[in-house]
Order: sequence, then C-alpha cells, then structure tokens
Amino acid sequence: QVLELLRGVQRGSEDRKRSLGRLRWALQNEETQQKFVRLDGSIRTLTGLFTSSLGDLQLEAARCLHELSHSSVPAVAEACLPVTSYLLTYLSGHSLEFTELCLYTLGNLVVESEAVRKQLLPQGIIPVLASCIQSPHEAVLEGVGYVLSQLLQAKEAPTEIIPLVLDSVLPQHMLQLVCSGLKAGMGAAVEFAWCLHYIICRHKDNVVLLALGAVPALTSLLLDLASEIPQDAPEGLELLVCPVLRCLSNLLAQTDCQGQRQDGRLLVALFLILQCFLQQHPFLVQECLWLLNNLTADDPFFCSALLSLDLLPALLQLLTCSQMATVLALTVLCNVAEQGPLQCQRLLRQPLLPRLLPLLTLPDPEPVGQCLELLHLLFLHCPEAAADFTRHGGHQALEQHQNTPELQERAQALLDMVRQPPGAPSACQATLAAFS
Repeated sequence: QVLELLRGVQRGSEDRKRSLGRLRWALQNEETQQKFVRLDGSIRTLTGLFTSSLGDLQLEAARCLHELSHSSVPAVAEACLPVTSYLLTYLSGHSLEFTELCLYTLGNLVVESEAVRKQLLPQGIIPVLASCIQSPHEAVLEGVGYVLSQLLQAKEAPTEIIPLVLDSVLPQHMLQLVCSGLKAGMGAAVEFAWCLHYIICRHKDNVVLLALGAVPALTSLLLDLASEIPQDAPEGLELLVCPVLRCLSNLLAQTDCQGQRQDGRLLVALFLILQCFLQQHPFLVQECLWLLNNLTADDPFFCSALLSLDLLPALLQLLTCSQMATVLALTVLCNVAEQGPLQCQRLLRQPLLPRLLPLLTLPDPEPVGQCLELLHLLFLHCPEAAADFTRHGGHQALEQHQNTPELQERAQALLDMVRQPPGAPSACQATLAAFS
C-alpha cells in the first residue's frame, strides 16, 4: 500500500495532488513513516515535488515532509537530510503557510537527530533564523522560536549552538519580543522566553544578555505582568511568567548583576503574581520563591524591603504550601535573618516561632534542616528568642530529632542553647560549631 502511494505520486498524472494528499494522511502513522523512507527514491521524489515550480504540489509535498518530521525515530529524520538546505532556502518563501511548514518541519527534525543539527549549522540555520526573527508575522515568529528552542536544548548547544546565537542579532530581538509579549503576541513571547532561559542556564558567561539590559528589561516586564493580573490577564499568562521568572532568577545569581536591580516594586510584583496563580498554577510558587531567594541572598536592600513593604505575612503563608515552597520560604527567611540582630527582631515581631513548630514535625529532613538553620540564626542574633521558643513547646519539637542522623547534631546544639540560662556563652559556641 505504501509503495502504491509512492507510485501514485511518481506517475505525474493530473491527480498527483490527490495522491500527495493521501500520502500525507498515511504518513501520520509512525510505521508507515518508517516504511516510506526505506523505499528507494521516496525522499528524492518528495524533494523533487517540494522544489517544483507548481505551488499546490509544492505545498502538499511540504505537508508530507512535515508529517515525516513528527517521527520519533532518528532514522526517519536522517532520511530527510537531503531536504534540509531547501527548507532553509524556502523560509523566505512566498506563502505564510509554506514558511510555517518549513519552520516547524525543521524544528521537529532537529529534536530527533544530531546528524540533522550538525548539517544545519554549516548550512547557516542561525543566520537564516536571525533574518526570520525580523518578520512582521506573529505565526512566523512563533515558528522561529520553536526551531530555536529545540536547537538550544540539544546536548551540544553549549559549545556549538549558543555561541553562534550570541554572536548574531537574535538575542536583542528575542529580548525585545519577550518584553513586548503582552502587546505583540503571547505565543512568540513564550517561545523566546524559553529560548532565553536555555541560553542563560546552559551558558556560564551571559555578558551579551547583561549588556543588552536583560535584567532591567525583564524586571520591567514582571512589573507590567503583575499590573495586568488584577484587571484583564491574558489567557495563558502563566506560560510566559514561568520562563521570565527563571531567566531573571538565573541572571541575578551571577555576581556581575549586583547593583542593577535595586527596585522594591519587584517584590510587590512577585507577591501579586503569587497571589494570582497560587490556586490554579501552584508550580509558579516555587519559581517566584526561587527568584525571591536570589534577590534577598546577601542583599541588605531587598531583605529590608521585604519587611518594610509588609510582605512577611504573605511569605509566612507559603510555609505550608508544598515541600519545595517550604524549603525556599525558609531559605528567604534565613537570608533576612543573616542580616543581623535588627532584622531578626523585625522577623520576631510576626508570629514566626509558632509557625516554625509544625515544620519541625515534618517527615522530610530537608525542610526540617532549613528550619533548624533559621532557628540558629534567630537564637544567635536574638538570644531571647530561645526562651520564647521554649515557651511555645519548641524544646519537645527539637528532642524528636536527636536520633535523626542528618539532623541530630544541629538539633542537639539548639537544645543545649535553649537549656542554657540567658547570656551563657557556651551555648552560642556549641551552636556555631554544629552549624558551621
């Protein structure tokens, strides 16, 4: 049957377009795809029709190639190697649908085959995409983002692909399209936001993006996104928020970013986003808290702003959201407590200690360990907190971890501290040794 379909396409009769249509439907089956590419002359025939001057046949052949590109079998993708140069050439095609087909076919092919990726790079796929990203058509831009995101996820991307992308005009256009997502097109903005994320998390030196002003641009975008939330948030906004949070968070983790981000409004924006997405998209809680952690780590400005803007109650509510949220929220509290006695006193003005007690009963040692770290900082900078903790029943909560191997030393050190009379130096020294 597959052979008959191929012969119908090869005959050159007037119903060739109809034969191509039947072939396209047949190629939606993975077994048929593999049988087809093994037939002698099958790809050569499709390539000939794909490069013909007959527009309707050319489009149908493109649809057939697109169906083949969906295969998860690398051999099918590699059978399409002869057509890759034509796919690139036709990205400046006459038809919007044709250009889209070429883009998504390329994107699908590069997912499954390293051989295809290695052939496309010297053929100039990066310069071609750099040209396409300047298209005025939203559909084309989204297709470019799809191809680029697949390339940037390849195992060889850090050494062979990302440097080429950074040397092109792509980064500035990607950043611009991401930051205009609410006005231009959400689909393209989402694709390019993930592209930026793959670059940032897989490339150690992000001076290109920093020089383009990525940190202030993404900060402004989050402020804009947060301002949209209470009014008329677009459908699928969370799909853009997630990679933007990751991009900014990872950029801020780099030391070169210090001093570029002193804007307390970003904290307010984060908590607005948290409030909006907490119920329907709880995965964003973790993303927001990770960014909040990177903002407050060793940063007196943001630690102080978190308290001055009265955001601590909202943060404390996240302590029981999920295991990862608990750990990250506690880490943020540790960042604040590390700033010294004044910030610890401000923390303790909230009902913090009673909220920590239930966390010490959790079965997972990771949040418990982070809770012990916070208690260590509070007791260190505000010794009176140890007595308050005991009055809330903290002594018993600590005792249950005396036999937990990874926690027992820190739990014992804190127990020794709460047992000591106020002002005794030995308890402080024991605690420091256990937590060092």
